[in-house]
Amino acid sequence: MTIKGDTGGGGRRLDDTIVSAFTDACAQAMQVLAHDPRVMFLGQNVCYPGHVVYDSMQGIPDNCKIELPVAEAMQMGISTGLALAGFVPVTIYPRIDFLLLAIDQLVNHLDKLEKMSQGQFKPKVIIRTMLGATYPLDPGPQHSGDYIEAFEAMLTNVAVITTCWPYDVVSAYKVALQRHQSTIVIEIDRGKRLEYRQD
Repeated sequence: MTIKGDTGGGGRRLDDTIVSAFTDACAQAMQVLAHDPRVMFLGQNVCYPGHVVYDSMQGIPDNCKIELPVAEAMQMGISTGLALAGFVPVTIYPRIDFLLLAIDQLVNHLDKLEKMSQGQFKPKVIIRTMLGATYPLDPGPQHSGDYIEAFEAMLTNVAVITTCWPYDVVSAYKVALQRHQSTIVIEIDRGKRLEYRQD
C-alpha cells in the first residue's frame, strides 16, 4: 500500500527557509506522536546529537526514548516486540539506506506476522526514515539511495507514506498513528535533494 504526499508541483526552487520549515514540521510531528501514551521512540540519535533526528526529538520526555547502537535488524525486531506488547514504537532509521539492513525483520516478520498468526497478532510500528540529502553536499551512493519503489513492491500490510513538503509532515504521521497496521514514513526534504531543486 502506498500513500503519496502532496508533492506541491510547479518545480519550485527551494531555499533555506523551506529546509528550516521542514525541520520544524518534523519536530512538530514527533510532539504530536508523543502525546499518545503508547508511543515509544527508538533508534540512533534519539537521545544524543549527531543527526538532524536529534533536533526533532527535543522536548520529548526521556522515558519515551530508547537510544540504540547501530544494529538495524535488532532494532526492527525490538520494535516488533514492543508493538506486540501494546506499545506503538516509532523506530527511526536516519537514512533509508540503513533500513535495507532490517529487511528480513521488516518483510518476513513485521509485514507478515498478522497473516502468519491468522490475525491473532497485529503489531503496529511507525518507521521513520529519510532520503539522504544530496545538497549542498552529496554523501555518496551508500547514503543517498532511493528505495521507495522497492519497499512498496515488497510490503503488503506495511504502508509506505512519502512526505515532501513541510505541510505534509504532521498529517503523514497522524495517518500513520491512526492506521491499524504498520507504516513507513519517508521524509524527503526537497530543499536537500538536488533533483528536487531544479527550476
